[in-house]
Amino acid sequence: MAVFSLSKEATAEAAIEAAALRSDRFRQDREADWKRLEAIVTRMEKGRLRRIADEDVLALPVLYRTVASSLSVARETSLDAATLSYLESLVQRAWFLVYGPRTTLWSWLGRFFGGEWSRAVRSIWKEMGVALVLMIAGTVIGWQLVLIDPDWYYALVPTDPADPRVPGASAEALKGVMFGNQGQDGLSMFAAYLFSHNAGVAILCFALGFAFGIPPLLLLIHNTAMLGALLWLHDDKGLLIDIIGWLSIHGTTELLAILLSGAAGLHVGRSMAFPGERGVLEAAAAAGQRAAVVMAGVILMLVCAGMLEGLGRQLIDDTTQRLVVGYSILAFWLAYFFLFRRVPVASDAE
Repeated sequence: MAVFSLSKEATAEAAIEAAALRSDRFRQDREADWKRLEAIVTRMEKGRLRRIADEDVLALPVLYRTVASSLSVARETSLDAATLSYLESLVQRAWFLVYGPRTTLWSWLGRFFGGEWSRAVRSIWKEMGVALVLMIAGTVIGWQLVLIDPDWYYALVPTDPADPRVPGASAEALKGVMFGNQGQDGLSMFAAYLFSHNAGVAILCFALGFAFGIPPLLLLIHNTAMLGALLWLHDDKGLLIDIIGWLSIHGTTELLAILLSGAAGLHVGRSMAFPGERGVLEAAAAAGQRAAVVMAGVILMLVCAGMLEGLGRQLIDDTTQRLVVGYSILAFWLAYFFLFRRVPVASDAE
């Protein structure tokens, strides 16, 4: 038994020595490439591009693939943990330099707000016109439905038992919702709910555009029918201007965001239904890129609308002031989208 035990220990030690020798040879055969790649990566990460020789720049992709191959072999042959960890870290750092983004976050934001977003919006102006017509039609339809039968109000507008805004409500009850709420608690929670709801509607309008643009048409009409019903309810009590002012602070931004999301969905759907000389996938990909830029800005607009909903509308308690603020914000958005032109932003490479 003692001899057998000694034999097992000797075998284990031999295996360990063989593995260590194999790892040392593996490192010695390839370490020069590893060190060269590490030196190039380190200089590039520190921004010392002028100190990198042209041959090193040209060799960077080749060295990256060589080290990535070394990492694959090291994993398959179960080399020591230190070597694996070193190679994994080096390959990850090199990947970002070879295939990663070429600009910083601040550079991207500069391009986005410096004209890329507004240019993308202008590129879908035809779809915006269609979306605007649909939203106006939805508002009129909602108004006419509740005018014919007030019971339609409950189908169009989500109601709460504690909400006084229902058909038959008095003018005083409706005014109580719109005025005198400066000290109301929970505004941030309500703003968060509103942002979540409207962001969901906007994303649906965009995402369902791939169904040849038909679902966004229905969503735009459905959501603005609710607006039409709400306007009818207040007009019946002589409060139409007050409700428009109450809605305008956040509504001008919010409705414009939903219009843009619907237009983005229609743009993608139209490109698929009428791709022209290009293939359907190629046309959809090009339209999707433009629409994605628009949607990135839509989310920012909905964040602004949520903040205005939770703070500005309740803190400003005068209809005239609400109208001035709301439509000034709308004028700002329209000026940015249709009057502002791209401002060149220096790239990181420069």
